[in-house]
Amino acid sequence: MRWSIRSRKEQHTYTPGCRNRTVQIEVAFALTDEQQLLALSMPQNSTVADAIRASKLSQRFPDVDFDVLDVGIWGRVVARDHRLADGDRVEIYRPLEIDPREARRQLASLGMTMGARQKG
Repeated sequence: MRWSIRSRKEQHTYTPGCRNRTVQIEVAFALTDEQQLLALSMPQNSTVADAIRASKLSQRFPDVDFDVLDVGIWGRVVARDHRLADGDRVEIYRPLEIDPREARRQLASLGMTMGARQKG
């Protein structure tokens, strides 16, 4: 499993009266064998969709259609026009490969459980 993390090149802080305010966010996306966690500085009032575009994940994963995947912030599903706040982590959710209930049924038929390799 590989991890890739990019750090912010510049630190931006909120300054009252400053017109160029930014928010510091992260964009997270994971496949079964690779994860991307990107730190970005975005203009204030940016949306989730803006962050996904700025992450350029579509260039890194050209086979993934990011326009149809669900998105969220810190585990809570949100719309793509949701405004970002400082410290948000935008998460891009890919479809499950197998329904967890079906996985439990298959393991049970083999005498196994989700947390253990083999029963008994």
